[in-house]
Amino acid sequence: MASTHPLSLPEDFNPDTHMIAKVTENGVFHESRRGARLAADLVANGTPSDLELAEKVLDVVLSCQETRPEDPHYGNFMWMLEDDVVQDLNAVEFNLEHLIPMMLQHAERLSAAMQTRVLEAIRLGLDEIRRLDVLVAYTNITLLDILNTCLGGELLQDAELAARGARKLVTWMAFTDQHGIPFEYNSPTYTAVTIRALARLAALVQDADTRIRAQTALARVGLSAALHIHSGTDRWAGPHSRAYHPSIVCETEPEGALLRRWIEDGTLPAWLADALSQRPETFQIVETACAERDLGITTYHSPSFALGVSVKEAGGQSNVMLAHYGRPGAARPGVFYTRYLLNDKWLGDFYHATDRTKSRNLIEEGRFYGVQQGPRAIGLYTLGRSGAFHSAKANLIWTQCAEVDEIYVGRQRVEDLPFDVPPGDVVVIGSGEVWFAVMPLTRTNLGREAPIRLIQRQGANDDGADLVLELYNYRGSEKRFWELSWPGAFYHGAPQCGFYLEMAERGVYPDGATFAEIVATGTFLEYTEAPFTYAGEEERCWRVEYRRAGQALGIEVDLMAWKLKQRWGGLDAAAADECAGWPMLDAPMARETRTGSVQVGDARLACGREAGWLFASPQTERYVAAYHGLLPAPLTLNVPGGRVEVPAMGTGTVVWDRGEVTVEAVGLTGAPKVVCDTDRA
Repeated sequence: MASTHPLSLPEDFNPDTHMIAKVTENGVFHESRRGARLAADLVANGTPSDLELAEKVLDVVLSCQETRPEDPHYGNFMWMLEDDVVQDLNAVEFNLEHLIPMMLQHAERLSAAMQTRVLEAIRLGLDEIRRLDVLVAYTNITLLDILNTCLGGELLQDAELAARGARKLVTWMAFTDQHGIPFEYNSPTYTAVTIRALARLAALVQDADTRIRAQTALARVGLSAALHIHSGTDRWAGPHSRAYHPSIVCETEPEGALLRRWIEDGTLPAWLADALSQRPETFQIVETACAERDLGITTYHSPSFALGVSVKEAGGQSNVMLAHYGRPGAARPGVFYTRYLLNDKWLGDFYHATDRTKSRNLIEEGRFYGVQQGPRAIGLYTLGRSGAFHSAKANLIWTQCAEVDEIYVGRQRVEDLPFDVPPGDVVVIGSGEVWFAVMPLTRTNLGREAPIRLIQRQGANDDGADLVLELYNYRGSEKRFWELSWPGAFYHGAPQCGFYLEMAERGVYPDGATFAEIVATGTFLEYTEAPFTYAGEEERCWRVEYRRAGQALGIEVDLMAWKLKQRWGGLDAAAADECAGWPMLDAPMARETRTGSVQVGDARLACGREAGWLFASPQTERYVAAYHGLLPAPLTLNVPGGRVEVPAMGTGTVVWDRGEVTVEAVGLTGAPKVVCDTDRA
């Protein structure tokens, strides 16, 4: 139903171009995708003035489409109105995700001529999407491909096109279900794109099997997102596969508010409210994106902080080690994160900086391996590339230095910065409600000096200085390092840059010196095999372990190939040689396996030997089980209140809500049998 009041236009709407303006240091630009979204919103609102403006906006958006058949990206869109060639291949996905639902829901509100133009643009765009056929590992774009192809096929009454979208959803789920979470994992920006795409697909697609699969995948992705919202700060805890600086440093809306809004408006299932609220104060989540590529994540929640560590970086936008923590009275939570950087790069105010030393996003330039157990972690960095540079260092960064209360190096309290840290001393940072302890480990000195320094560096947007602990591998004249190149005749292995990190609630220790002493009572065991000239065959191992109070945390890598050998944690020191596994999902309230059996507390799921997961909220007496199998199999869910038996089902979910049971599944065979404890009595 159309509104009676015209849509309020964004403040950056440009009436001269009928598009939304984006002001950058390089000029004013107009994104086609933002125009497509504005047009869809105007048509949905539906007043006469809205529809008049919508046709003007659509006219500009459609002018951004490449319509020359000889172009290799015929049917795609320019990212900006000002572009003259297609550069970002994702533009077609981001435009069609708005244009197709607009036509499905409100096409009749447009003039006949505009309807014809938009439908032709959609047809051309879908041909380009089919030709591009994005790799399923590129999660958010794959889900937009699926959304646009399924809905576009139904809109154009093209059964073959719709079937391609349905097949790609099955393929993406099967790819993801090999390990647990999407390849593009735990991203505040891109997981949000995935969630919105799945939710819109589930809401609008006519094909029942596709709708159920979309709902099932949405529930699993939403569960992971909800379990990563930290109760104390309301932020999306790391580590992140990809993130932009504003979300890293909490300049954006708290992600917890976004998830609660999605639950309230039906984007995510209502039972996910329990995953946000019914949970222990302290718990750990472990998930796997791709074991073969060492893509796994651990996140630890404590009342005042959340710490997350990736096993390996996923790319330049990764947050491999990230903590959010409470700062009472501050405008936003504190953030700790790491980067390996070359040539003293740092943050500036520019999104598209011509000065490459100061960009708006601080890109990761190192390679990383990490291991975490609870509030303890070990991080191992090395260079991400060879070539000429004048500095190379790991940076441990605490945002807003003014909110840091105490700094200790060993027992010495540091009052003035910069400060040179002696080798072997524990560095302790007290900020807000938490303590951080850092012990620098082995570092390869690639020159005449490789200092460890505490300094202040100015943040972006005049946000105050950040506190940085710099762990140098090199500082000196710019040079090329022949010994770091492989293939090469002088390569002895990747340079080493390691550190141990531990966090604690502020009230646990009276001061930073005490925390430093406690950390120092543990035993650091480091061993690096002797260097040799590499011929592409042998290994040279670097092994790091920290032991304290009967617990061991450790990791081992091959420096020659920079390859993970093993990692371990949370074990009695005598059993430290056991390797950490790659669970699909392991948390106190939720688990996922491919074994055919999942147990969470007193709840048990038995299903076929494909991906199956179980979420349990005993406090609210809600339990959710899911099976992702392609072929129907029997499913049994036992909960403290009773039992559900499904003769056979494929992909789908079973929800137990205080004895009320809902089953939605592909290939459901026979009526589910529900037995409550009261029935048995």
